[in-house]
Amino acid sequence: MKKLAVVALGGNALLRGNQTGTIRQQEKNTYNTCINLINLLKNDYGLVITHGNGPQVGNILLRNEAGFNSYKIPRMPLDICVADSQGGIGYMIERQLKNILNEQNINCNVITLISEVIVDLNDPAFKNPTKPIGTFFIKEEAELLMKNNGFVFEEDTQKRGWRRVVPSPEPLEIINKNVIKELAAEGNIVITAGGGGIPVFLDSKNQYQGVEAVIDKDIASSLLASEINADKFYILTDVSHVYINFNKPNQEALETVKLNDMIKYFENGEFSSGSMRPKIKAAINFVQKTGNETIITEATQLNNMNTGTRIIP
Repeated sequence: MKKLAVVALGGNALLRGNQTGTIRQQEKNTYNTCINLINLLKNDYGLVITHGNGPQVGNILLRNEAGFNSYKIPRMPLDICVADSQGGIGYMIERQLKNILNEQNINCNVITLISEVIVDLNDPAFKNPTKPIGTFFIKEEAELLMKNNGFVFEEDTQKRGWRRVVPSPEPLEIINKNVIKELAAEGNIVITAGGGGIPVFLDSKNQYQGVEAVIDKDIASSLLASEINADKFYILTDVSHVYINFNKPNQEALETVKLNDMIKYFENGEFSSGSMRPKIKAAINFVQKTGNETIITEATQLNNMNTGTRIIP
């Protein structure tokens, strides 16, 4: 049985901020990110890959609205849109990985699993939607959508328009975690928990039901890594290290950090909620639950197994 590594791909792994999101752009970005994962395979790790879906699920929601307004095609709920994005992105990552494995003469199966994640309907997040999704609208459009569909909109802090906001509850359980662990431990590459997973709950009849919400990708990835007792948890982002005093004259890159010290940085507000804070929370959760280390770094740094910000017990 192999050692296990869970790697959470950041949004820039698939789509850069200045790109329109064509399939060619996303395929190239995916290839350039995934080629850096080969070093983990060569170090005899079973590999589980998770990924974000922000831009992609936003585009799916736009198609939802356009199809309904133009052709009366029924809108699909958010949980179905998340599932759609899992399948499409998973396919893209899977295909690029297979191409890389063929080029490197590595014999390894790659499989994408659609993942449901249990949430609690009593989670306070359902009474306080905060997670922005989809595109920007002018105020009048947002008001019409709120009236017709019951959506919640908030104005963007940078005054770029109004965006729909949805609940972002805490993930409680990755439903297919045992299958994921078995497949990865046997040497298969598993792509799963895309976009944080599809949020579901058990109703009064013990039936699984989808819910209009999105789950933070890094928090869900941390939960998965803990549930399968991964040996390492990697969070890939667009910087090689985590910084304290970010963008200040005394900015400092963190290298190897003890868990208790990282908790102090977190509680002192060193990390912004729209950027590094959820990643640090995910890292802390994993180290607390498993006693194993989390590495936060940029994808190209994976060729050096001792780089990045490492959070240790």
